[in-house]
Amino acid sequence: MKLSQFKINIPQELIAIYPPEERDAARLMVLNRKTKTIEHRTFRDILDYFDEGDLFVRNDTRVFPAMLYGEKEKTAAKIRVFLLRELDPETRLWDVLVDPARKIRIGNKLYFGEDANLVAEVIDNTTARGRTLRFLFEGDYVAFRAKLNALGSTPLPDEILKVRDPEEEDQERYQTLYAKVEGAVAAPSAGLHFSRELLLKCELKGIEFINITLHPGLGNFREIDVEDLTKHKLDSEQMLITPEVAAQINEAKEKERRICAVGTTVVKALESSLYPNGKIKPFDGWTNRFIFPPHQVTSTDALITNFHPSESPMLMIAAAFGGYDFVMKAYKEAIKEKYRFYSYGDAMLII
Repeated sequence: MKLSQFKINIPQELIAIYPPEERDAARLMVLNRKTKTIEHRTFRDILDYFDEGDLFVRNDTRVFPAMLYGEKEKTAAKIRVFLLRELDPETRLWDVLVDPARKIRIGNKLYFGEDANLVAEVIDNTTARGRTLRFLFEGDYVAFRAKLNALGSTPLPDEILKVRDPEEEDQERYQTLYAKVEGAVAAPSAGLHFSRELLLKCELKGIEFINITLHPGLGNFREIDVEDLTKHKLDSEQMLITPEVAAQINEAKEKERRICAVGTTVVKALESSLYPNGKIKPFDGWTNRFIFPPHQVTSTDALITNFHPSESPMLMIAAAFGGYDFVMKAYKEAIKEKYRFYSYGDAMLII
C-alpha cells in the first residue's frame, strides 16, 4: 500500500489538548469485523464485549520526563531537547532531538536548570535521530538520572505542545495506572483509558491481565517521507516478553481464550515475537517491525486503540488488524461524529 492511502484530514478542533475528567469517560467506537457494524459507546462499556477468561495484554512501559528546556552557550538562545535514547550510561551519551536544530553545532554547550547546573555538549549532529549529546555530570548514575527527572517535563506530543506547555496534571494523566518499566518517550495511549474502578471491574468479571514491555519512541510520530511503505525504516524500540508471559499467552491460545491487545504497541510486540506456528516466543531486545496492510495480524483477537494521526504507523497497525476499508470508513465517521483524536482523545475497540 501507499502512504497517501492513509491520508486523513483531521480538523484541528478534534485534537484532544487535555485528557477527559475521568479516564474511562472517553467515548468508545466499537468496530465489529464480522458484521462490519459500528457502535458508539463510552469506554467503561468495554466490559460488555468481554467475558470471563479473556486475556488482556498490556504494555507496562513508563514515560520518563524526556523534555528538557535550556539555553545555548554564549547566545543564551532558548532550546528544547527531547531525550530519545540513552546510548551509554557510563559516558552519559544520549540521542536527542533539538529545537530549533538549525543553530546547534558540534561542540556547542547547552545549559539546563535555573542555575545551569546541568551541562551537555553536542558531539554529533549526523544521526538519523537528530543529535548526540554528552552530559557533563560528575555525580554517580543514580544522581544523574535524578537530575534529569527533576529538570525534565512530560514529553507531550507536538500537537499538544503547539497549544500549551506541560502541566502538573500531565505527570499523572500521560501515564497508565499500571506503568512500571521506565523508558518510553510516548505513552501507550490505549491504556490511558483504564481507571482503577474499571480495572477492578474487569478482574471481578474474570478478565485476566498480563504485561509486556515496549518503549514507544518518536519514530511513531516522525513523518514518513516515502510513498512506497516497503521502503520505510521504522526506528528500533526496546521490548521485552518474558518466558512466563509468552507461556501464558500460548496457553490462552491453546485453550481458545480470547486475547485482546491494549494498544498498537502490544500488537507490534506480539507480531515481532511470533513463531511460524503462531505461538509467542520470549523476546528481549529491539524491534523495528513496521506493520501495515495487507499484513495479517494473527497474534490477537481484539484491539483497543486510539484515533491516531494521519499517515502514522499506529493508524496502519489498526488498519492491518481491522481491515483497511473498514478502519478508514470508521475514521470518516469519527470525524463526522466529532470524536477526539490522539493521545488524550477517544478510543476504538476492534473485535
